[in-house]
Amino acid sequence: MTPTDSRRSVVPPYLLHAVAQAAEFPRAASAARTALASLELVQSPKHQHLVAPRRVSGTVDRSPQRTIADARGTTTLPGTVVRSEGAPDTGDAAVDEAYAGLGATHAFWLDVFGRVSIDGAGLPLDATVHFGQDYDNAYWDGSRMVFGDGDDEVFRRFTIALDVIGHELAHAVTQYTADLTYQGQSGALNESISDVFGSLVAQYAAGQTAEQASWLIGQGLFTDAVHGDALRSMRAPGTAYDDPVLGKDPQPATMADFVVTTDDAGGVHTNSGIPNHAFFLTATAIGGYAWQGAGAAWWDALTSDAVTASIDFAGFAAVTIDAARSRFGAGSAEHTAVQDAWRTVGVLD
Repeated sequence: MTPTDSRRSVVPPYLLHAVAQAAEFPRAASAARTALASLELVQSPKHQHLVAPRRVSGTVDRSPQRTIADARGTTTLPGTVVRSEGAPDTGDAAVDEAYAGLGATHAFWLDVFGRVSIDGAGLPLDATVHFGQDYDNAYWDGSRMVFGDGDDEVFRRFTIALDVIGHELAHAVTQYTADLTYQGQSGALNESISDVFGSLVAQYAAGQTAEQASWLIGQGLFTDAVHGDALRSMRAPGTAYDDPVLGKDPQPATMADFVVTTDDAGGVHTNSGIPNHAFFLTATAIGGYAWQGAGAAWWDALTSDAVTASIDFAGFAAVTIDAARSRFGAGSAEHTAVQDAWRTVGVLD
């Protein structure tokens, strides 16, 4: 499939809007307005040149090929290269966290699904840190990861959360597989798949079972001034934060509360709570390591020809059910768990 050019950011516009209006956080409000403006101005950035995968003896090199650049507070990409593959720690937390996070994500995809980098063919992993002044977001721009430092009033630096790095690079994996249209239910699935695999990257790195995982996305990004744990919760969508200034997490957990809106490409960051919750329910019903059960079914679905770019929740649910049956057997615990989860969230009857 042909990749689609678009910026995918981890902090949803509705939260940035809330921060932008927060007089209590003047520095954060200014930073959020800048972040919002950047999202409005750059809806479909052009792909940068994608470096050809390095080959060894005629085969794709399976090792990570990481390059971290420093924008030094500017918005000019890619910035100055400050760490390349195999180089030691620099002492700059953002640089070293980005390097480690890219490595952990590469290891997850290779070890769990045999996928060599995000495109499956050894694509180098590039990132830029210290983007902008107090930039309140992290995003995948079609060819590289970009990390802001946060404003230190509401958000800390965005390299701090491994699941955020995994989330953004999962957008790249989707770009090279199903290339789900970033609008409406297919867009919400695009966001959900990034949350799913971002969480699995963090769980794999920590050796956590489904029962041990927090199922929080972006845990640690909020400063202590915010009443909240994370950007989103897969365990209980709508409960990640509840702050007197920023408001309450608006994500629904079931179709009964599906949000109809024209904002945020039809609520892609909001309604992703529904498939997120379906994945959580599947993973915890199966138990053990989530990447071996629910994750495998979702991966098989994402790479299935049955998933079209504009697929809706019900269509994707059907493909995951078929994938679980094919991989684990009809009537297996995994097959049953997937069916039950989609019914529980109201996507299927």
